[in-house]
Amino acid sequence: MTTTTHTAAMNASATAGAAATADRPAPGRRVIDAPLRMFHALFGLAFAVAYATGDSESWRALHVTAGYSMAGLLAFRLVYGLFGPRPARLSLRWRRVAGLGAWLRALPAQLRSAGGPGAWRQGERLAVGLAMLALLALALPVLASGWVVYQDWAGDAVAELHEALASAMLALALAHAGWVLAGSVLRRRNLALPMLNGRLSGTRGPDLVTRDRRGLAALLLLAVLAFGTWQWQAYPQGLLPADGGRAGAHEGRPERAHDDD
Repeated sequence: MTTTTHTAAMNASATAGAAATADRPAPGRRVIDAPLRMFHALFGLAFAVAYATGDSESWRALHVTAGYSMAGLLAFRLVYGLFGPRPARLSLRWRRVAGLGAWLRALPAQLRSAGGPGAWRQGERLAVGLAMLALLALALPVLASGWVVYQDWAGDAVAELHEALASAMLALALAHAGWVLAGSVLRRRNLALPMLNGRLSGTRGPDLVTRDRRGLAALLLLAVLAFGTWQWQAYPQGLLPADGGRAGAHEGRPERAHDDD
């Protein structure tokens, strides 16, 4: 009798535990590792600083430092996208985006059937992947034209091209952010959260990213900070104009070695 009662109690406890687990919201799967999240944050910050300081000669030191930081971060992303873990591979993003044509052709039929929500979710993933690849591709001519302008190798035409490309990149970044925001509102789920904690909330199953690689993310942050510190020391008055942005154009270059007569 005692054994039967004990077994029944254990079964009831197990059933209650299973029910509690089922009611508990899913913690989410890890889909983005720490290096990619760090790259995303630093690249976005560097671009914002570069764009905000692009029209002022007095802030040219900070503008150039942000541009070089973007170039280094872009190089890291390309290398990581070629040799990093599979979820970070650029080839994987490209294969997904390559399915855009097939998705567009199948979209009318899916909307007429019960597969409408699934089709829109697939379109959302395609749009995010396409925006990411487009931003990386657009960053190359933006940085290249900016470097040519900084070296004084071209006239106003290249400078205007650099500004136009930077404005296009800003528009694309804002469209990307707006798409994520709209998707979060419509789906009632924070779609930007994976870029903060690496996890896609509300999903169950094994992690797509098995290792978070926080050490590599920390090294990436330290490299950017070290470069910024080095640039600060290379310019005569640092990266920020001492007069609050009223300095002349001649103060926007790093200090060079003096030539003695």
